[in-house]
Amino acid sequence: QVQLVESGGGSVQAGGSLRLSCVASGAKYSSYSMAWFRQAPGKERERVATIYTDTGITDYADSVKGRFTISQDNATLQMNGLKPEDTAMYYCKAVARNGGVYWGQGAQVTVSA
Repeated sequence: QVQLVESGGGSVQAGGSLRLSCVASGAKYSSYSMAWFRQAPGKERERVATIYTDTGITDYADSVKGRFTISQDNATLQMNGLKPEDTAMYYCKAVARNGGVYWGQGAQVTVSA
C-alpha cells in the first residue's frame, strides 16, 4: 500500500507564502502524475495544480495561476501571494501508471485577512 503524507500547512496572513510537500512511503509505484487538490468547508474538492512525472508539464487552476508553483521534488507546492479564499484543507493525490490512485490525509492552510 502507498501512503502519502502532506506537510507544510499552517496559518499565514494575506500576501504571505507557504510551501506544501507530499512524501510517499510504503509500496513502490511508477508515477504518472502528482496533483494538489483543496477543499474548503461547505465546498467541493477542487484541483489546484498537477505535474506530469515524465514530462514535467504542469497545469494550474485559474484561481492560482501566477501564484502557486508545483515541482517534481515531493510534489512541492509553493504558494505565494496567499489570499483568504485560499483557506482550505489541501490534499496530495498520486496517480500511478497502472491506474492506482492514492490520496494523502490533508494539510490545513489558513490565510487571514
